[in-house]
Amino acid sequence: MSQLAAEAPAAVTPDAPVTPDTPAAPATAAGAKARKARIESLKPLVLDAVVPTASYYLLSKGFGFGTMAALAWSSVVPAGRTAWGLVKERRLNGLAALILTANVVGLLMSLIAGDPRLMLAKDSGITATVGIAVLMSVAAGRPLMTAALKPWVTKGDAGRTAAWERLSAERGRFARLERMFSVMWGAALFGEAVLRVVGAYTLSVDTMVWLGGMIAAVTITLTFVVSGRLVVEPMEKMVRKAAGAC
Repeated sequence: MSQLAAEAPAAVTPDAPVTPDTPAAPATAAGAKARKARIESLKPLVLDAVVPTASYYLLSKGFGFGTMAALAWSSVVPAGRTAWGLVKERRLNGLAALILTANVVGLLMSLIAGDPRLMLAKDSGITATVGIAVLMSVAAGRPLMTAALKPWVTKGDAGRTAAWERLSAERGRFARLERMFSVMWGAALFGEAVLRVVGAYTLSVDTMVWLGGMIAAVTITLTFVVSGRLVVEPMEKMVRKAAGAC
């Protein structure tokens, strides 16, 4: 009996219940808080840029709306956000206003009819408008692309956000990188528009039907990769270091 008792498996005791006092609880709560903060930091970008753009393609490609109708309906959110910022917050919501302006330009360009080459080139008018507006915002000292850049660098973390504000206020390398990000995207979008206009009037219509989309896709991909390496990664390191020093 003693031998059997010695060889018998040890009784399995149930795991201790997880309570708020256990070490895992604070880490879990901190992770949930960080995820919530990250979602909140991305909300303006989603409302001001992603929703209007996605709405346009959904309405025009998915539901068969005409260009003018799709642009008009997709302008509702940025128009509302722009008006809300002016009336309630006494400031201009730059990103929402930019998308609204691009949609208005698209509506005006949609009135053009007849010449197929002009119809191909008209989409470049929207892209060029966005590119010029981004470049002008840098010259005015309020880079528009910061609205898209900041959430990705700070990741919704309060410490990183505070570090961003301090580094940006110092007007050193960090602020130069912030401006450089908008310059890169503004120049890329404007350059892509110029390429498509040149292509519309020098290449065949059939070629530009597929090449126009290819030019846009390659431009956005290259700009995303290059700006990530030259701007986003250094800024993330600076923010992480500044937040850790506090």
